[in-house]
Amino acid sequence: MTNVSELTGAPDSGAVFVGIDVSKATLEVACSHITKTRTLGNDDKAMAALLALLMPVFDRVACVVLEATGGLERLAAATLCAHGFCVMVVNPRQAHDFAKALGYLAKTDSTDAKALAQFARTLHASDKRSSLLYKVPTPEQELLVAMMNRRAQLVTMRVAEGNRLNGAHAWQRKSIVRMLKVLDEQIGHIEGDVGRQLKEHFKDKLALLEGMKGVGPNTQAMLMGALPELGTLNRREIAKLVGVAPLNCDSGKFQGKRTTWGGRASVRASIYMAALSASRFDPMMKAFYSRLVAAGKPKKVALVACMHKLLTIINAIIKSGKPCQASYPHTV
Repeated sequence: MTNVSELTGAPDSGAVFVGIDVSKATLEVACSHITKTRTLGNDDKAMAALLALLMPVFDRVACVVLEATGGLERLAAATLCAHGFCVMVVNPRQAHDFAKALGYLAKTDSTDAKALAQFARTLHASDKRSSLLYKVPTPEQELLVAMMNRRAQLVTMRVAEGNRLNGAHAWQRKSIVRMLKVLDEQIGHIEGDVGRQLKEHFKDKLALLEGMKGVGPNTQAMLMGALPELGTLNRREIAKLVGVAPLNCDSGKFQGKRTTWGGRASVRASIYMAALSASRFDPMMKAFYSRLVAAGKPKKVALVACMHKLLTIINAIIKSGKPCQASYPHTV
């Protein structure tokens, strides 16, 4: 099932644009052809009501926009994508700035949904429309992300317990040591599950990356799970998606410093650790980093450049289907 508006790329006079404000328990749905918004539940049962609202105008729905809400938007986004709707999941800050530009001073679920519906009209007309479309992760990718998120939670807990150990009372130390042991065991179990998940479902892609310095199991898991667009976008698009692309800040004669911001924080953190390792142990990346530092670039800027370079290399390898030894012999 393919939405007609997805083929044309430009909205017709009768096009419908939908904005959905997402919360833990509810979805506030605004449609451009209806004055009032609708409040629906945010669970499996409520998805039938959402489809009942939108399917009668399926051929007219040009775009549906939701805010990224810590994963609460995934059910609605995946359901709509599965039924052929054009779906975009946007950064909440971008949606908020757009609403302010429209003059929405009050903040309610209804006004947020209406602002998102108007945002959908703007994004649909954008020349970057194709890169903004939501890509539904596979069940294997969702499981991998869930494992990595849980591992991150346990690692944070372990660091906190380790910090409490110093200066703790002798009685407290016994409890902390026991807790550290439990956390280490749980982290080990999760890492084992992640390894099996990677080998079972992503072995072909991992074979392409075999031998790359810095790209260890944790980075591999985050790339395979949290970045389903890997290998489908060009180098500029993938860098912006992750948040490692240098962005201009110029106005008139003023030329500001290039900065990086936004993107997927979990993927960016993994690429940071990978680039940190690669800049020390990979000959090509080490030379690239040293050259930038010697040219007067701050070390942090040089490291971000390594992140950008490493990500674009990984993206090119996955896109071409050629192993890193064949494509980039200096990276091993």
